[in-house]
Amino acid sequence: MSSPDFSMVFEPAHGSAVEVEPGVQRITAPNAGPLTFHGTNSYIIGRDSVAVIDPGPQDDNHFATLMKALEGREVTHIFVSHTHSDHSPLARPLAEKTGAIIVAEGPHRPARSLHIGETNPLEGSSDTDFRPDIVASDGEVVSGEGWAMRVLHTPGHTANHAAFALEGTGAVFSADHVMAWSTSIVAPPDGAMADYMASLDKMLQREDRIYYPGHGGPVTEPAKFVRALKSHRRMRESALLDRLSKGDRTIPDMVKSIYRDTDPRLHKAAGLSLLAHLEDLVNRQIVQTEGPPSIDGSYRLR
Repeated sequence: MSSPDFSMVFEPAHGSAVEVEPGVQRITAPNAGPLTFHGTNSYIIGRDSVAVIDPGPQDDNHFATLMKALEGREVTHIFVSHTHSDHSPLARPLAEKTGAIIVAEGPHRPARSLHIGETNPLEGSSDTDFRPDIVASDGEVVSGEGWAMRVLHTPGHTANHAAFALEGTGAVFSADHVMAWSTSIVAPPDGAMADYMASLDKMLQREDRIYYPGHGGPVTEPAKFVRALKSHRRMRESALLDRLSKGDRTIPDMVKSIYRDTDPRLHKAAGLSLLAHLEDLVNRQIVQTEGPPSIDGSYRLR
């Protein structure tokens, strides 16, 4: 099994619109961080009459950059991939300014209900106020002037995650499902590992040319990269099972070993990713724990 060939090469060009291919511009928001890389990518699709994908976080400078790039053009649609607060908050302000229709899989929701006594560690980073104008079904095609976008439901990172395929071009806007710079965080209860792996399989059934993700640069060999992502997740699962076989019982102990070479700022996210794996392993009856799987639970092999 091989890990993906991650690429950190990316010039965000904050404050300006960059054409990434004919009829597609990228604007990167200035919200760089350990989980967002150089910032959230917003995309403008079309020429005179356009759509915007993922307007981005509540940031006045980013909104001004978007409006400048859209000056003199009609905005008919706003596509939102998911409801984390670095992707969706500007959708409604942009719609109010332009009259565009907001399209998404649906409002924010967790992949599962909270267990008794459980709190959502990502609650503060979710846009729970978001409501789309159009709730798009899987495979639905939404068209504008000179473009057509197919909605691809890709749950895993969040329950309501969607990617968008620009019909006839081989280009997919993969948001946070597949990114060239890093793996996607799958953090319960917002996300689910079984859903994420199924969504990777779904993307492998397609023959796409390029992915434009929510953070960082493009994925230029999508099928090869997605296969490597699957292998990477299976390697993480194997490492987790190995730590259990060696006596580790808690997520913090496993994080120390499995993610020892990872930026400590990402250890909390890593723990949530291990929890997602453990939920899946418990459901598959490979691992056991007392009660529902939890971040502070004790785990052992069956």
